[in-house]
Amino acid sequence: MTALPSSTAPTHTLSMTQVLVCSAAIVTLSMGIRHGFGLWLQPVTMDRGWTRETFAFAIAIQNLTWGLVGPFAGMLADRLGAFRVLVIGAALYALGLILMAFASSGLAFTGSAGLLIGMAQAGTTYAIVYGVIGRNVATEKRSWAMGVTAAAGSFGQFLMVPLDSWLISSLGWQQALVLTGCLALAIVPLALGLKEPKATVRPGAVHQSIGNAVREAFGYRSFQLLMAGYFVCGFQVVFIAVHMPSYLKDHGLSPEVATVALALIGLFNVVGTYAAGTLGQRIAKSHLLAGIYALRSLAIVAFLLLPLTPMSVYMFSGAMGLLWLSTIPLTNAVVAQIFGVKHFSMLGGFVFLAHQIGSFLGVWLGGKLYDSTGSYDVVWWIAVALGVFAALINLPVRESAIERGAPAPAPAAA
Repeated sequence: MTALPSSTAPTHTLSMTQVLVCSAAIVTLSMGIRHGFGLWLQPVTMDRGWTRETFAFAIAIQNLTWGLVGPFAGMLADRLGAFRVLVIGAALYALGLILMAFASSGLAFTGSAGLLIGMAQAGTTYAIVYGVIGRNVATEKRSWAMGVTAAAGSFGQFLMVPLDSWLISSLGWQQALVLTGCLALAIVPLALGLKEPKATVRPGAVHQSIGNAVREAFGYRSFQLLMAGYFVCGFQVVFIAVHMPSYLKDHGLSPEVATVALALIGLFNVVGTYAAGTLGQRIAKSHLLAGIYALRSLAIVAFLLLPLTPMSVYMFSGAMGLLWLSTIPLTNAVVAQIFGVKHFSMLGGFVFLAHQIGSFLGVWLGGKLYDSTGSYDVVWWIAVALGVFAALINLPVRESAIERGAPAPAPAAA
């Protein structure tokens, strides 16, 4: 059997430069806003009189909602185009941030910061824009292009963290959220650059329904392993992003150290994601993924064992930044390489669901175990063990295109 092309293709492709610029700018905004949520933990909980678990639970619901809605957002983007999904996502993002500022109860805060923003992120981040990249960028440049977009998301983290910190200190946390909500609406005009032409059916190509695509992916061993690895990625990065500012303050370090640390993660992430996407064109992506997860565990162990100083925090942030989102272009490029691009946004959404289940557990357990033990130590060591697990299970992932049978021949003419 041979791998056959997907059944639809655009009548003409968008310019690669246009796709990369618009995708990068959208991810810069959507991921940059998300990356700064840890800076709101203490001002929100202190002003409202809530526990850290209340805030952490809302962000955990946000990550879980993002994952659960992701496959459906991807399905809509594959069928109706990314433009419509991005516009809806931007509107939900703005609404969620504004309502988050005025939520006066834990339930209302979970509804805005959790459900609304989670749905918004499902419609404005990687799975959606990567679908456009997969359909409009040549296969030999796909991993690189995804790395460029992920690097832009990293730059958004570097850019937004100091901005969020300045807005909170200058205007207060509520006004800062309102202004950030208005900024999210800038995704709408950028989405115009990803509006694709109508797809046409390729003669002789295999038609694959959504149900068949899902069954094929979930029955494929390498897809299962990629999902398990992505679960670990979500657990590690979201726990660190949300809880590290409070962890550092608990150990007597100033809030400025946390701000610089998160900014350094974003800055070094620009280098890490671009390098991962570029190396993915030359080295087996599964081996690169295994190396990334193993190095994360080593970095966390060193961070926990060394004396905690501003310099050790900055060194850890730089090391983690290089490894932070570098899994994203590699994992998504493998999915596109195995299954093709017809249902890529949807399948990418399912893989990301595993990531977000891990994110939910990482951020929620961080708050839960802190409230019960007074320390984050247990969660740090769980993150180390999971990193070793993810390194091992990515090694046997097969990257070659899945083989599908040829379509049944048409009945002979009388």
